[in-house]
Amino acid sequence: MNPPRIHITGASGSGVSTLGRALAQATGAVQLDTDAFYWLPVKPDFSAKRPVEDRLRLLHEAFEAAGASGWILSGSISDWGAPMVPLFDRVIFLRTPEAIRMERLKAREIARYGQDAIAPGGERHDTYVEFLDWAANYDVGTVAGRNLARHEEFLAGLACPVLRLDGSQPTEALVAQVLAAVTRQA
Repeated sequence: MNPPRIHITGASGSGVSTLGRALAQATGAVQLDTDAFYWLPVKPDFSAKRPVEDRLRLLHEAFEAAGASGWILSGSISDWGAPMVPLFDRVIFLRTPEAIRMERLKAREIARYGQDAIAPGGERHDTYVEFLDWAANYDVGTVAGRNLARHEEFLAGLACPVLRLDGSQPTEALVAQVLAAVTRQA
């Protein structure tokens, strides 16, 4: 198998990062997450966007640094990442039912910040509620940014193979499906 150059995308909470980590472990590739390039490392987290030219430069440097190991890019690149699309050998799109995504996101936010921080009156409560509202509207696309319609438009314009998977399946099953698809392509 050639070194992977795979982009995994889907709604927040669909399992994109989890699958990215598992695929990187299975293939020896470097796992990269778009949030590390999109957001500046400031407090509070996820509050300041990095300029697009810096995102692209850092992402390109990370791809180069991965070298012969290959890379798995998890997350959403939207329009800002268009210059990177020709580098993808394959794109994986995870589609996960909203109820599952929302439960995952709630558990992730509690693990990340603690129950007290996101509870009413907590320091992150307002941000937490806004984030969940944004994530819940992915399928209907009523909130700007990442949504199903934008992802479908992105996928339709790709020249590389697209593998659509059900993100509610166990991670091990998803990894097996990706590896089988990559092996068939080789």
